[in-house]
Amino acid sequence: MNDPLVARMRAFGTTIFTEMSALAARTGAINLGQGFPDTDGPAAMLERAATAIREGANQYPPGPGVPDLRQAVSEHRKACYGLDYDPDGEILVTVGATEAIAASVLALCEPGDEVIAFEPYYDSYAAAIALSGAVLRPVTLRPVEGRFTFDPAELRAAVGPRTRAILVNSPHNPTGTVFTRAELDAIAELCRERDLVAVTDEVYEHLTFDGVEHVPLATLPGMRERTVMISSAGKTFSVTGWKTGWVCGPAPFVRAVQTVKQFLTFTASAPWQLAAAHGLRHEMEWVSRQRAELEAKRDRLTAGLAAAGFEVHRPAGTYFVQTDIRPLGFTDGLTLARELPELAGVVAIPTQVFYARPERGSHFVRFAFCKKEAVIDEAVARLGRLAGGLSRRS
Repeated sequence: MNDPLVARMRAFGTTIFTEMSALAARTGAINLGQGFPDTDGPAAMLERAATAIREGANQYPPGPGVPDLRQAVSEHRKACYGLDYDPDGEILVTVGATEAIAASVLALCEPGDEVIAFEPYYDSYAAAIALSGAVLRPVTLRPVEGRFTFDPAELRAAVGPRTRAILVNSPHNPTGTVFTRAELDAIAELCRERDLVAVTDEVYEHLTFDGVEHVPLATLPGMRERTVMISSAGKTFSVTGWKTGWVCGPAPFVRAVQTVKQFLTFTASAPWQLAAAHGLRHEMEWVSRQRAELEAKRDRLTAGLAAAGFEVHRPAGTYFVQTDIRPLGFTDGLTLARELPELAGVVAIPTQVFYARPERGSHFVRFAFCKKEAVIDEAVARLGRLAGGLSRRS
């Protein structure tokens, strides 16, 4: 029998996260691959979800989202960034940021339209673009003086007559870079000049380090009216399993996204929405403490990886450290990632799977540091003991 899967999705198959997590479970390796914390979010926020369940918030909430969360998101955008969004029409609650991205691309792009994304990119971007029938136009991020950035000329050259949108992820997964104001200015100038829609994935907005500022693209001149701004509770409050996200933008864009979203999941779970509203209003000090703890964990892991022989690119945000494996004698990250559980008892993610042109990222491997200190220390010890053996392999 022929493969029943539609042709445009056959290139995707099982995600690398599923493969590597299964490998970790099968081998008992420490999983520094998938980006989920091994500690819970703020206790009062968790209790708010439990209370909501006990009090009967167990049926369909309104399609746009629980009013309390939409109001809390509106207050949060205003307090943090000076952006005014009407909770009744300019904010939509989604089943995580992944659904928000997919619904936005499906709503805004016709078949044959082109969408620019910076590679390496979160793997759902390419899948959402393929589902919509649009065409991905990648612009590569490369290390320059220790951080990943793009060439403005290459970005400009990627825009053609069919370009409809640009996907902007900052803080950026998987490189850990945080776009500077100058980089965002270059993106904004192009969007205004060529009448492009910006879809911004800002789920790591509160997880930046070393005093680095996260600047939403929508705050730049002329960008609020052409930006679909996406974030979620998962990374901010360490509740990735809740899958509660939101879209902010001009009413016509949000209405378009909701038109698609209602036929994907219809609505998002009410208890998590009520708890996320509590988090945005009452748990931002917890978030600040979490950010400081993550910064220390980042330093702990980067030091250990460097000592083990990896070339480490120090991230300014997110959960992730990007490493170059060539000093260890490897050039293929996928091969190393599949062998690492047996060689060292550690799981990582090969970055090349996040590229439209995998050869550009074949020498990078991503590690997550959103784990307990003892887990990071054990992983570093295992990698360090095997560094000599790895360097002799090819």
